This record gives sequence, structure tokens and C-alpha cells, in this order.
Amino acid sequence: MAAAAQSRVVRALPMSRSAITAVATSVCHGPPHRQLHHALIPHGKGGRSSFSGVVATVFGATGFLGRYIVNHLGRMGSQVVIPYRCDKYDIMHLRPMGDLGQLLFMEWDSRDKDSIRRAVQHSNVVINLIGRDWETKHFDFADVYAKIPQAIAQVSKEAGVGKFIHVSHLNADMKSSSKYLRNKAVGETVVREAFPEAIIIKPSDIFGREDRFLNHFSNMRRFGPIPLVSLGWKTVKQPVYVSDVSKGIMNAIKDPHASGKTFAFVGPNRYLLFDLVKYIYAVTHRLFLPYPIPRFAYRWIARIFEISPFEPWTTRDKVERIHITDMKFPNLPGLEDLGIQPTPLELKAIEVLRLHRTYRWLTAEIEDAKPAKTVNF
Repeated sequence: MAAAAQSRVVRALPMSRSAITAVATSVCHGPPHRQLHHALIPHGKGGRSSFSGVVATVFGATGFLGRYIVNHLGRMGSQVVIPYRCDKYDIMHLRPMGDLGQLLFMEWDSRDKDSIRRAVQHSNVVINLIGRDWETKHFDFADVYAKIPQAIAQVSKEAGVGKFIHVSHLNADMKSSSKYLRNKAVGETVVREAFPEAIIIKPSDIFGREDRFLNHFSNMRRFGPIPLVSLGWKTVKQPVYVSDVSKGIMNAIKDPHASGKTFAFVGPNRYLLFDLVKYIYAVTHRLFLPYPIPRFAYRWIARIFEISPFEPWTTRDKVERIHITDMKFPNLPGLEDLGIQPTPLELKAIEVLRLHRTYRWLTAEIEDAKPAKTVNF
């Protein structure tokens, strides 16, 4: 009866921010050191103009996966805090993704815990998407994938954040030949130690309009024939669609039983790298001329690209990563366990690859390309 009376009081009060905050503080029993924010009180009919009760801080929101996460959070009526280090014009594409006042942008310093604390102090969900495909003189892979996630997890735990989601990689392994993947594995360990209830997401290579997977292979044509170590016959890939990953993370936020679990997000089909790249060029109606190249020679070529003061087209570590077979984790829950049916590559590849076609083939049907062969090993 007391709970019913309290709920009637909430409905009877005017829906002003001060009133909502006052009632929420009196009826909700959160951590004693943390005042409940008005945005944590769900109200409205659903959609961008409502309040879902989720206040999420998304680190790395300006990246490839980040824009999809922010859009899905905004669509469900969540308030999103977006820490950024880039120029303000690089975040303009995120502004229409939420209703007025629902997206909050703030500059932050990844090495300053007080800066991190300001970003998460009112949030009940924190999502870490921070990533970089190459190292810089200021941030190496250990900083990006281990030290910074550890600091965010520690501060989030201290701030009383309800759910912490850390995005890693399917092939993260301490013994990997890739420094990127070794540090991803270290990041999983330190995040789990700092925040035992953290949800760790391990996606395979993600494809979508702005990806560095399908677009990378398609752009290889600018340098002539396509170099592949062992012609790609020894590498198996299982790419996953970016919207599926984003929806899976949204469902993990809503699932009360997801805390403390590790999820493996993969696509429905596995392909030999050779067949996958061949399919990419079939969709774009471009000539596919692969040639085998020794790994040491490919790495030497990548070292030349690393000299560039701008974003390198490839690196020695990326050469390693693209030729590593995707692992299988049959014991880990996946997209299906979160109610998401994985999307086949063949249905969405055209969204990415149409811009790589010539004018003659711009409107050609995707059925003109023979689907890539799938494998089970």
C-alpha cells in the first residue's frame, strides 16, 4: 500500500525537474553518497522525446560503433553524456540523434580521473568504446586498451554506476601475435578486476558504412593487385553487422541478468578470407587480382605506411590482425541470447560497397554477385 501511495504521489506532482528530483530522492534508495538525477526517473510514452530512465556515458562515441550506440540510446529516450577530445565540428553528426537536452557533450582528459569522474557522476550506465587501430607517440595500445579502460572502470565503480559495458575483441588473447589483441586481452582482465559486474562484449570484425573492414579491402584496388598472405586460404573470418552489435549492447543494458557476463558477438557465417575478399570485388564489379605475399614482405610495406604523419592506410599490426582466424567460443552467450538474430553479410554488404562501384554498375542488383562460400571450421 505504501508503494502504491508513493507512485500516486509521483503522478500527482507536476512534471518539473525540481519536483521529480525531490520525489526520486525520497523514494529511491541508491548509494548514500550519490544524489539521484532527475533523468533517472522514466516517464513519457517512449521514443526520443521521453525519458527511459537510462543516463549513459559513452566513451569513444565519436568512433564507428559509437554513432550507432548513441543513436539507439537517443531513440529509446535516454540521456547520453558524450566525453570527447576532438574538435567540436567532429561531433556535429551526433547532435541530431537525441532530443533537445538529451545529449550532453563535455571535453575530458583520459589521464585525469577527476575528468572521468565528472563524466560518470550522474550516469547509471557507462559504455567504453575507446579504440584506435594504430599507435601514436602520445597513446600506445597499452594506454588505449588497458590503462584508460582500467581507470574508467575504477572511477565508475567508485561512483556507484549500475552497469559498465566494455567492448573488447573476439580474438583478444595474451599470446596473440598482434600487440593490439594482446592489450585487448589485458584490458578485459583489468576491467573485470576493477568492476567485477562489468559486461564484456567480444565482437568479431565489424562491418558497416563507415567500417575499416570491407572498405579497407575494397580500397586495396588503388595499389594494384590485392596482396594476401597465403592468398587468404589459411584465414577464416566471421564478420558481424554493426547494427546487430549496437542492438545487442542495448539489450544487455536492459537485461538484469547480463551483469558479470562476457558475450561473443559474431555473424551467422564463417568465410575464408580469400572467398570474402573475392565476394567484395564481385559486389563492387571490380577486377579481383589476388597474389600471395610473404608475411615479412607485407609487414615491410606496412612499415612504410606507418611513416605517414596522418592516419596510416595500414600498419604491421593490422597486417597481423586481418590474417588471424576468428576464434570460436561455443560456451559464451551471443547475440541470440540477447534476442538479436545476426544479419548475414550478403544482405548488408551493398550498403558499404556501393560507393566503390563505377557509375556503370551503380544501380546493379546485389543478386548479380555470387554469395561467398561459407565454411564450418
